[in-house]
Amino acid sequence: MVQTASTMLPLGVSAPDFHLTDVVSGTPISLDTFTGKSALLVMFISVHCPFVKHVQTQLAQIGRDYEPKGLGMVAISPNDIEKYPDDAPAHLQALAHAEGFNFPVCCDRSQAVAKVYTAACTPDFFLFDRDLHLAYRGQLDDSRPSNDKPVTGQDLRQAIESLLAGTDVDPHQRPSIGCNIKWIAGNEPEYFTGVRAEE
Repeated sequence: MVQTASTMLPLGVSAPDFHLTDVVSGTPISLDTFTGKSALLVMFISVHCPFVKHVQTQLAQIGRDYEPKGLGMVAISPNDIEKYPDDAPAHLQALAHAEGFNFPVCCDRSQAVAKVYTAACTPDFFLFDRDLHLAYRGQLDDSRPSNDKPVTGQDLRQAIESLLAGTDVDPHQRPSIGCNIKWIAGNEPEYFTGVRAEE
């Protein structure tokens, strides 16, 4: 595992569209799915990554707390499922059921969605406003599997609260840290360096 940080896509960019399928319901998912939402959270996750395992219950809680308030959410797994079969759709479906996710979970088999979002690690978070402009990209909170800090979701929650309240999100944001996305051989994006991130 290469410990990797977010690429920190420039704030204000428009959300790239995508067309994937929810592994639980079989429903097609795209940006149009979230029309009318006050904000949209796009998360890149993995079943096997210890950084995601560390926060997955908090992700479920964020869904329960904010979906009724107008937040759209989608989780996308971009890993190479041939080399990492634990991230295959059946395992994503099991994770969604086990944690009670109330948002779609999709498998990005081609890794095209991860690339267009410049996703680099799992977990990686991209929060867009009602006009689908990027307002937050960065860490969930300061907790990591290697420290004793509680998982609160504080950083991401503050950004969500700001958007839902119609106020500006603090532009001073810390990158997420996680497992590198497991790129298909020969499909690595230019921004993937394989260099271990420093916290």
